[in-house]
Amino acid sequence: MKHDALLKHASALLASIINGTSAADKAMERYFREHREMGVRDRGAVAENVYACLRRLALLRHAAGSEAPASALVAVQLLTEGWSARVLEQAGYPERPGFEARTLAERARTLNAADLPLEVRTNLPTWLAERLVAQLGEEETLQLAAALNQPATLDLRVNTLKADRATVQAKLAAEGHALEPTPYSPLGLRRADRAPLFKSPTFQGGLFEVQDEGSQLLGLLLEPKRREMVVDYCAGAGGKTLELGALMANSGTLYAFDIVAKRLEKLKPRLARAGLDNVRTVVISPERDDRVRRLAGKADRVLVDAPCSGSGTVRRNPDIKWRPLDLDAITATQRRILDTAATLVRPGGRLVYATCSLLREENEDVVQAFLAAHPDFTLVPAGEILARRNIPLADMGDMLRLWPHRHNTDGFFAAALERKAS
Repeated sequence: MKHDALLKHASALLASIINGTSAADKAMERYFREHREMGVRDRGAVAENVYACLRRLALLRHAAGSEAPASALVAVQLLTEGWSARVLEQAGYPERPGFEARTLAERARTLNAADLPLEVRTNLPTWLAERLVAQLGEEETLQLAAALNQPATLDLRVNTLKADRATVQAKLAAEGHALEPTPYSPLGLRRADRAPLFKSPTFQGGLFEVQDEGSQLLGLLLEPKRREMVVDYCAGAGGKTLELGALMANSGTLYAFDIVAKRLEKLKPRLARAGLDNVRTVVISPERDDRVRRLAGKADRVLVDAPCSGSGTVRRNPDIKWRPLDLDAITATQRRILDTAATLVRPGGRLVYATCSLLREENEDVVQAFLAAHPDFTLVPAGEILARRNIPLADMGDMLRLWPHRHNTDGFFAAALERKAS
């Protein structure tokens, strides 16, 4: 397609995401289904430009002097894609009297960062930027924001039931996909850019899954063993369930709990591809559930990857940072889930509470409140567990904290809690 046609598609898609309620990836899937005339490269170009706008939306709006998605889109094309002002003007974007693309580009290039509001400098909503400054200070928050506003790496987790990391790396290289071992997770491979791996024979054979390196460390922190009873309490589509099943060598019993049946349905073909048959998927009620009560005090290990703000994943999902958020409601849900999941843990068993959030309110504060209310649980230093597994994260203390600007992972938090033996 010509530039002006792609620009119109990108503008329409960006507007639908900003003004709608669907996640960006879902909105894109729907839009591309409705415009089947677009080729693979056209869809890729449109998606990349829309994501670039979402990452830097505050800066682009400030430069454009407008809330209009089309204005932001023009700015990103001028500043990052090298499209000429003449081409954009001929395309008629944005459709506003007196607009000159050259003026917008010059203004954006000459903005003085020191004079910009915090939201514009970080390209994060004010409420989030201010909380991060309170936690990290302004200088490090700017470093974190710069990392959050870059595309994420593509991380894979090797399925150790079927192959080791070196074997999978070699197979993918033979298929034309060069990847490097991840620095922390012994299960991970990484490449800097996206690649069409889902059609590869190695993926179809169940030798790997896409999973951020930070997410992989959550399963390693739980340390599930063969023949144990393990519960993935908020399993979702099951990325960590698959990891736990492999770490258990497909033995014992692994429960995948979730309150949404469709999520667990998506897990079933993934289990078959991975070669796992020790997993039982269970749809539970968000309130008191009989199936949860029947397992009270029986589980050796329980993972709670709690629903959260998702602030640690904005490299992959930049649209979520601009959506309304009720943080008080989220933390109340987290505390309720953690309290309920803890009833499953046997004396001497382990519970790992985790989020993909950057915020203390969803992380340390939730854990400290839990420990104060549950004296039968103690905190196991995350640094000790990681050191025992030869994972080189020397700066970790009692709780796991992963930061995009420090570790080149998504932002993750995790705390390992053990129930005192009776």
